[in-house]
Amino acid sequence: MDRIGISDRQYLFLFAMTRIALYSLTLLLISSCGLTPSHVNMDMIPLPDELSFEDNYSKITSFSLPESLEIYDDWISEWNKGTSYDIEFIEDKLMTDSYQLDIERSAIKIKAPSVIEARNALSTLLQLRELNNGKYPIASISDKVEFEYRGMHLDVCRHMFSVDEIKQYLDYLAFYKFNNFHWHLTEDQGWRIEIKKYPKLQTIAAFRDETLVGHYNDQPQKYDGKKYGGFYTQEEVKDVVAYAKSRGIQVIPEIELPGHARAAIAAYPELGCSGEETTVATKWGVFDEVYCPKEETFSFLKDVMDEIIPLFPSKYIHIGGDECPKTSWKNSEFCQQLMKQKGLKDEYELQSYFIGEIADYLASKGKTIIGWDEILEGGLNEGSVVMSWRGEKGGIEAARAGHEVIMTPGSHCYFDHYQSTHPNEPVAIGGLTTVEDVYNYNVIPNELTENEAKFVKGAQGNVWTEYISSFKHVEYMALARMTALSEALWNPVASRNFPEYQRRLMSHHSYWTFLGANMANHQYDVSIKIVADPLKGSVALVENKLLNARLFHTNIQGENAELSSGSVILEDEGIHGFFMNDEKGRCGKKTSIKFVPHKLNRATIDFDVPPSSSYPGADPTVLINGVNGSDEKYGGDEWMGFAGQDFGAKITLNEEMDLNDISFRFFKGEGQWIYLPKSIVVQASSDGESYAEVAKSTSISTDTKVAEIQLPLNTNAKYLRIVVKNHGEIQKGKQGAGHEAWLFIDEIRVN
Repeated sequence: MDRIGISDRQYLFLFAMTRIALYSLTLLLISSCGLTPSHVNMDMIPLPDELSFEDNYSKITSFSLPESLEIYDDWISEWNKGTSYDIEFIEDKLMTDSYQLDIERSAIKIKAPSVIEARNALSTLLQLRELNNGKYPIASISDKVEFEYRGMHLDVCRHMFSVDEIKQYLDYLAFYKFNNFHWHLTEDQGWRIEIKKYPKLQTIAAFRDETLVGHYNDQPQKYDGKKYGGFYTQEEVKDVVAYAKSRGIQVIPEIELPGHARAAIAAYPELGCSGEETTVATKWGVFDEVYCPKEETFSFLKDVMDEIIPLFPSKYIHIGGDECPKTSWKNSEFCQQLMKQKGLKDEYELQSYFIGEIADYLASKGKTIIGWDEILEGGLNEGSVVMSWRGEKGGIEAARAGHEVIMTPGSHCYFDHYQSTHPNEPVAIGGLTTVEDVYNYNVIPNELTENEAKFVKGAQGNVWTEYISSFKHVEYMALARMTALSEALWNPVASRNFPEYQRRLMSHHSYWTFLGANMANHQYDVSIKIVADPLKGSVALVENKLLNARLFHTNIQGENAELSSGSVILEDEGIHGFFMNDEKGRCGKKTSIKFVPHKLNRATIDFDVPPSSSYPGADPTVLINGVNGSDEKYGGDEWMGFAGQDFGAKITLNEEMDLNDISFRFFKGEGQWIYLPKSIVVQASSDGESYAEVAKSTSISTDTKVAEIQLPLNTNAKYLRIVVKNHGEIQKGKQGAGHEAWLFIDEIRVN
C-alpha cells in the first residue's frame, strides 16, 4: 500500500480494514462463548448498567450527529463515514451521570443530561461497531457512571512519543470512556513543551547527553552515549488538545515544581539556589537540584504558566509537588533567611509556601492545582486537589480535610510495574500490578465515612516511562490494565465479576491485536500461591480465573497431570511447572517454581508488625515455604515489604529439633528506596518463654539486587525469635533522602 500523504494512524486504520473479514470470523468464535449470542458481540468494557439486545443488527451502518453534538464530529468521522441517518439526541436533566442508548432497526437514539454523558453513549456505539465488523446490534442500554474523574497519565519526559502516538493513546482513552489525560511534560530528564519566552528550555532543557541502559539498580550503571530529546511545539499541543476535546477528554498538563526541575535549572542555573551549572539528568531518580523560592524563580514559573494556560482549557494545572529534596534549601542562606522572615518552622513549610505562591497565581487565572500527595506536607491551599500515589494514606488525609482527591496508589494504578510474574516480562521499574489487582480496586478507602468519601472524585492509571522507550511498549504496559481500570471506575465493586470480565477482555485483545496494537495478554497465566502448612508442609495452591480452564502440574520428572483440587503438596526438591488449557484446548504459558524443602516448611510464623498493605506477600507463610522470590522483582507473592519498620517474627516449629543454620534473602533497590537492613538478631527457645541469642549479623552488603545472608545456629529449639533492623532514614544525596527506607524480605530458610 502506498503510504505517501497519510499518517501512521491512518495507515494503521486502513490496513486493519483490509483484514476485517478475518477479524470478524475470530470474533464469531470468541463471542460464541458465555453469555453472548453467536451473531452479535456485546462484550463491552466497561460493562453497562442495564443491557438488552436482539440477535440481529440495525440496518444503520453510518450516521451524522445533531448540531448539539457537533463537538464530536471529528472523532466520529474517523470511524463513521456516512451521513444517511441522524442520531436523535434528547437532553434529560434528570438523568444525572447517565445515558440511555437505543439502537433500533432504522434509528439510533441517545438520551442524556448533557453532551458529556452523550459522549459516553458514543463510546459505547464505537465499541459495538468495532466488535461487530462495522454493524450496530439492535440493543437498549441504560448506563450510569460511578466516578466523575476517570484518568490516564503518560510521562513523555523520560521517553518521548510522537503527536500521532499521543493521539492513538487518546483514542484508547475515548474507547474506554476515560475523560482526563494527564500529560507529564517537565522533568529532570527533559522539558517537553515549547515556552517561547525561554528559548533555552528548547535548546538545552529538552535534550540529555545520554540515557541509562538497563535497570537503575544494575551495577555498574551503563549509558548509551546517544543524545536524546525533543519537545512539543505550542501548535502541536493545540492540535493534541483539540483532538482530545473532540473525544470528550480534558488534557491536564503537569509542570513539575519545586522538585524534578533539573532540566530547567540546566537551562537557567539562576533558578536554583546555588546558581551553579548542571546538566539535564541522564539517569532516573530524584535529584537535589530544585527550584529556589526567590522572586526570580516565581517570575519564571508565572511566565511559563502564562504560556501554558492558553494552550489548555482544563480547569486543572498539575504542579507535581512530589519528591522535592530539601538539601539545597537547608544549605541556602537565602532560604534560611526567608523561612525566618515568613515564620516557617522547617523546609516542609517552605515547600508549602512555594506551592502556595503558584497556586494563588493560578487561582487568579481561574485554574485549580492538582499535586501529588506530598503537597499535604507543611499545609495546603484551600481548593487544591490531591493525587494520592504513596498508597491511600494521603488521599484519606486530604478527604478528611475537605480536599478533593484522585486516587492513584502504586499498588493498583501504576502501570509501569510488572503485570505478570512470568520470567520473560520486559524490564520494568519494579513492583507487581496485575490486571486483576486493577480490576478489583476499591477506589473509596474503607476508612472514610460516607461524607468524607464524597471528596474522592475518581482514580487514574499512571504510565511512567523510565523503562518504556517505544509506543508499542506503552501499549503493552497500559492497554490491558486500562480496560480493567475503566470498569473499576465505571461500576461499583459489588457488581464486578472478574472471570466474566476476562471473557470480555479476550474479545478486546483479539480486536486490538488485529488492529496492530500491542495489548498484553496474561489471561492464560496461572496464579500459584505456595503456603507452608504445619501438617502438610509446603502446598502449591493453583488457580486460573478464566472460565472453564483446566489446570495441570508438571512434576520434577517432566510428567503432566491434571489437577482436580487446585492444590499440590510439594515434597520433591526440584522444578515444578503449572499451566492451563481452556475449553478450546488453547494452552497458556507454563509457570515454573523451584522448590527446596527445609525445616520451616511445617512451621507457623507470627509477625510483630504486619507488612505494608502494598506489598503483603501472598500469605504470611511465604517467608518459610521453600520457594525463593524473584531475583529481579520485589513485588509478587514471595516478597514482603516493610515501610520504615523493623521486621520482627516468632516462628514455631512443629517439634523441637536440631537447627544447623539459618539464611535470609533481602532485596536491594536504592532507586526505589529499598535498602538492606542494619542488623539481624536470632534468638532460640525450647519452651517459647526463655530465649537466648544464637546468631547475629551487623554487616550486610551485596553488589547484586538480592542479598543472601547465611548464619550458623548450632542449637536445638522449637521456637525462634527474629528481629531485622530497618535501614532507617535515607541519607543525604540518595534518592528519597529524608524518607524512611523500605525493607523487603523473602525466604527464611533453616537447615
